[in-house]
Amino acid sequence: MNIEKIYIAYQEHYLVDTDTRSIRKNTMFFALRGVNFNGNVFAAEAIAKGAAYAVVDEEKYATAPNIFHVSDVLATLQALAKHHRNVLGIPIVALTGSNGKTTSKELIHAVLRKKYVVVATKGNLNNHIGVPLTLLSMCPTTEIAVVEMGANHPKEIAFLSDLVQPDYGYITNFGKAHLEGFGSLEGVVRAKSELYDYLRKNHKIAIVNPEDAKQVARTKEINRIFFSSDIIYKTAKPFVQLTFNDHLITSQLIGGYNYTNIAAAITIGVTFEVPEPSICSAISNYVPTNNRSQIIKKDSLTIILDAYNANPTSMQHALDSFAVQEAANKLVIFGDMFELGSDSAQEHQDLAEKILAYKLKDSILVGTHFSKVSSPLQKFPNTEALMVYLKSKHYSNRSILIKGSRGMALEKLVSFL
Repeated sequence: MNIEKIYIAYQEHYLVDTDTRSIRKNTMFFALRGVNFNGNVFAAEAIAKGAAYAVVDEEKYATAPNIFHVSDVLATLQALAKHHRNVLGIPIVALTGSNGKTTSKELIHAVLRKKYVVVATKGNLNNHIGVPLTLLSMCPTTEIAVVEMGANHPKEIAFLSDLVQPDYGYITNFGKAHLEGFGSLEGVVRAKSELYDYLRKNHKIAIVNPEDAKQVARTKEINRIFFSSDIIYKTAKPFVQLTFNDHLITSQLIGGYNYTNIAAAITIGVTFEVPEPSICSAISNYVPTNNRSQIIKKDSLTIILDAYNANPTSMQHALDSFAVQEAANKLVIFGDMFELGSDSAQEHQDLAEKILAYKLKDSILVGTHFSKVSSPLQKFPNTEALMVYLKSKHYSNRSILIKGSRGMALEKLVSFL
């Protein structure tokens, strides 16, 4: 099937869906396959629910002229996205990194949309399916796109970079994330730097944190823009406060580690000539959601819910930031970190010891990995066991940090505190 023929059909409505449970009228349905499902089976249902077209890779399901038969639905989705990106030709900012990708993406989006029509990755749809869907959500009125790219194995960022073809690239940091897939911290650095490889080869631009030695070293042969020297960190007790030229910005993000996320967004805003007052208001009005550094007030409790995801680097950053806050009666609830491979036992042990070093002695560890550490801290095998314990425990006048990997679902604990 010629991609141009499918593209002409797509251009009628600029809509793409992959799930018949949330199908939109006049969309193009791509019948993707998964471990436990075959999207081809649902093509006719998608049409019946209002889809204008469907794309399948089993000929027996191509039962109408508006159902395209291709050799591989996923490859076609990706090819269509790349073709669409080339047709529009708008500036694209791509970002990856071990921590802070989604927060940085949301901040950049908030800043740029003060002046432009912007499409940005929804949530963290940052993989080989989510990235094409983001590109295909662009339409002729879109002026800039902000695309988040994630990976847990080598060559994934290289593939996504070739798909996105970014004009600007930003790597938030290099941390101990997905060590199981990358093998080591150096493996993480190499894999994330595949974005730099694309920028170098295609003479594009890197946004660089001048205080990150790895970023500076790996971008020497790339056109680069350093964080503006007019951005000065002030404090984070608990909210990040900084100055930008003559403007004092008080954000709604906690933890000093969020300073670089803000600095990147400001720098990109300056690059695209967003007015300074607009940049400042975008930063100060951004409120984190979806279990990312959310502050929840519950009776006399202040809960910092940062349970969207976790790795050793982000856990350490969160702990360091929490420890220096001026709040009294601090309590840490840490859940397991996943995908650490052979480093898992030591990384969990190290974090338990760091909690004790901060004298947070009544803190709680939860999960099968944390249950195996040698520590006097309270340990629970899973989130459900901790929920049972919390039913009989009545905390008051406490500041509580909750953080762990997505699979731990630690946000469930909030209603029991």
